[in-house]
Amino acid sequence: MKKWVPIASGLLAGFVAATISFADFSTSTNNQVASGSTKSDAEKVYVPFGEKDDYYLFASGGHSGQMFIYGVPSMRHIRTVPVFSQDSATGYGFDEHSKKMMGGYTWGDLHHPAFSETKGDYDGKYMFATDVGNSRAAAMDLETFTVKDIINVPNTSGPHCAAFVTENTEYMFLPTRFAVPIGSEYKPLDEYSQQYRGVMSAVTFDQNQEKLNIAYQVALPPWSYDLSDAGKKSSADWAVMTTYNTEEATTNLEINASQADRDFIVLFNWKELEKMVAEGQYDEVTGQKMIFPEKHKGGIYLVPVAKSPHGVDVTPDGKHFIASGKLAPSMTVFSFEKAFEAVKNQDFSGERNGIPILKYESVMEREVNPENALGPLHTQFDDKGMAYTTMFISSEIVKWDPKTGETLDRVPVQYSPGHSVAAEGDTVSPDGKWLIALNKIAKDSYLSVGPSHPESMQLIDISGKMKVIQSSPVNPEPHYAQIIKADKIKTIEVYPKDENNKLATYKQEDAKIVRNGNEVHVYGIAMRSKFIFDAKAKRPDVIEVNQGDKVFIHLTNTDFDEDITHGFAINSYNLNMEVQPGQTNTLEFTADKAGTFPLYCTNFCSALHQEMTGYFLVKPKN
Repeated sequence: MKKWVPIASGLLAGFVAATISFADFSTSTNNQVASGSTKSDAEKVYVPFGEKDDYYLFASGGHSGQMFIYGVPSMRHIRTVPVFSQDSATGYGFDEHSKKMMGGYTWGDLHHPAFSETKGDYDGKYMFATDVGNSRAAAMDLETFTVKDIINVPNTSGPHCAAFVTENTEYMFLPTRFAVPIGSEYKPLDEYSQQYRGVMSAVTFDQNQEKLNIAYQVALPPWSYDLSDAGKKSSADWAVMTTYNTEEATTNLEINASQADRDFIVLFNWKELEKMVAEGQYDEVTGQKMIFPEKHKGGIYLVPVAKSPHGVDVTPDGKHFIASGKLAPSMTVFSFEKAFEAVKNQDFSGERNGIPILKYESVMEREVNPENALGPLHTQFDDKGMAYTTMFISSEIVKWDPKTGETLDRVPVQYSPGHSVAAEGDTVSPDGKWLIALNKIAKDSYLSVGPSHPESMQLIDISGKMKVIQSSPVNPEPHYAQIIKADKIKTIEVYPKDENNKLATYKQEDAKIVRNGNEVHVYGIAMRSKFIFDAKAKRPDVIEVNQGDKVFIHLTNTDFDEDITHGFAINSYNLNMEVQPGQTNTLEFTADKAGTFPLYCTNFCSALHQEMTGYFLVKPKN
């Protein structure tokens, strides 16, 4: 068995240099990777017109705040779904529902999408995501590919990663990337170790109400928490999460957060934490049920790992979890069974902030050192249980056997892969067909568009010997992604009539404008190729209000026909929304500008689309 060798802090500069120098790959190396495809490879990814891809790829959009949807294996970009950022193409963040969900924010940093699961398999119902920029979490309905709920996560700063939800979507766990005082109160950085915390939130999702809720929180030590994963099968009650900056540095983290030889994996039993909360073992803090590990004992343990780890990944059989330090040359395979035994026997080497530290030797099963592979970050799995790890510094994907540590295959990618995603790779039953490298740098892979290069996603065939056979640009880079079988997602094409929706108008003769004091409610219809706001008016496609009125436009698309979307915008009023077939949507605003403003359909809907217009008339106060 190979022993783990700590990398001294003095070598950090060498690894940084390696990270920088890789960018000077020669053109011949670039061409060698790019020209490896053949005609037969092209046939594998070709999806003829009229046929559909076998998989959906959901890729996080980072600081765009959006989710990118691709088809696999074609790698065609199908849709961009706005989640945490405004989107003028769809009116997201302008219509009343999405504007309220956005909570006043105009952007987000979307990380780590996670599908809802049933018995450890993706069930195709919902997609969850986190916003590092503004500490939020979102739930997307996969029937309509629209966001149903967004919540602010208190006491945290930057929930970098959900725990890929528990086996039956009981919880997703949101650790914080940045430690802050509870309630984000002002506390001097000199009091960091005493006053700051890295709070983790246990979030539930009510599928009937389509609402996210915070069940409880855990006041972990003031470290940075990175990636996480939920257990499976025999480890289903557990979850794991990586940490860095256990040195509790407050400045120059590149150096000061890399002093110790090891950081930790947080290993916790969510069933036990749930029981503790039910029994009242928590404090009420800022309106939240908060577990303090130094006070409320049980359920949480620390496992030493090579310093500055990024990914931690549970094997499909639920028996092991794999982690590695970003600056280490090796991956460590840990055993859940050994961890459970160590907990039972209290095989501890000490504690931090009241949390017991399990002995590394008691939990570790093997260390794996692929030759010349540098910068291991994240691991995915195939249908045979084989592991595929991204090597950030040596720019490759390495395939290896978790049971023996043997390196089985490797393939170079362009360049610096952070995460990767395999077909159904985070489930109990991966498909083993495709893996996509999510690369941080593309350099000269595509036509130049100036200094801002796109990043790349490279499709790798893993059904036999690994081979890169397709590459797609993406901007900005995906921080994580998940691939689901296409037949698991059952979308609707038209919104059904909802006779209980008091804002909906389905008949032309029912379109009306109702005034109540200085409030004006418009119950209108969009249809090919006209608007009807008041069926009894001389000009039914005109809305007339007074300056200062609060205006509510409830617009129903009565074209119950697939793919006939209408838009609605008021010229010079900075307003825009979209209404899908059968849908009712609402704009709410104050008519603060007097004058004459054309309104029109923004989404091409028919041959007479240009004629689908009207006027918004605002009488001056005087």
